[in-house]
Amino acid sequence: MGAEVVNLRQFKKAKNRADKDRQADQNRLSHGRTKAEKELTRLINEKAEMAHDQGRIEKPKANE
Repeated sequence: MGAEVVNLRQFKKAKNRADKDRQADQNRLSHGRTKAEKELTRLINEKAEMAHDQGRIEKPKANE
């Protein structure tokens, strides 16, 4: 029934290290794309925007 002695400084350091690792994993998912992947995404977005604009109906101006 003896309680284990815990060094709080070491506990805090371990917790901070785990938090930083978790943040690094998240950043790798968010920002870890290659240049080719970024270019492909940009081209897909441009193509979708052009297709959207092609379907737009232009209304005549009121003062013409």
